[in-house]
Amino acid sequence: MSLLAACHNTSHMAKELPQPDPLALATVQPEYRLSPGDVLLVKVFQVDDLERQIRVDNDGNVTLPLIGSVSAAGKGVAEFEREVADRYRKSYLQNPQVSVFVQEANGRRVTVTGAVDEPGIYPVIGANLTLQQAIAQAKGVSNIASRGNIIVFRTVQGQKMIARFDLGDIEHGKSPDPEIYGGDIVVVYRSDARLLLRTVLELTPFVMVWRAYR
Repeated sequence: MSLLAACHNTSHMAKELPQPDPLALATVQPEYRLSPGDVLLVKVFQVDDLERQIRVDNDGNVTLPLIGSVSAAGKGVAEFEREVADRYRKSYLQNPQVSVFVQEANGRRVTVTGAVDEPGIYPVIGANLTLQQAIAQAKGVSNIASRGNIIVFRTVQGQKMIARFDLGDIEHGKSPDPEIYGGDIVVVYRSDARLLLRTVLELTPFVMVWRAYR
């Protein structure tokens, strides 16, 4: 079977599977669990003196005013907010409203590889990371990159998905800059269509294509 025929068959199989809207499913991400190295902004409503920007230490703990060390690693943000609020409620505040913002999520990482200047694994910094920002972390595409063949591999709810993006269209506002999630693999391909087809086949079967692959 030829490479093109194999690609066609794989794409045909993906389309026939009774799956929910792939674009909607692709934007779903699991709840983030705090990890050592994360930078958090902790606020207590109407108590400015308790606001702190803190980093989760190597043991998975943070130290907050009045209540001292609090375990953070492995907890979701909402769970951690409740624990901090409970600690303040027990000794100091009547009805504390605690908000926690993840400013740097070292537990969420993306892989950027292929024709970029510095391939590697990078943390998702801030609440959102776009495709252009992920590529910028890798110091941009190289001069042998195929800017129209930026491929993102993603696993959502156990389903493997693939998407192709055109960096030139994104840069010129013709296409939206997609959000990149922790665990995504961004591959910038060289200007070699045969290499592109071969690599896609090696990584199949993907049960869903969440953006049309051309």
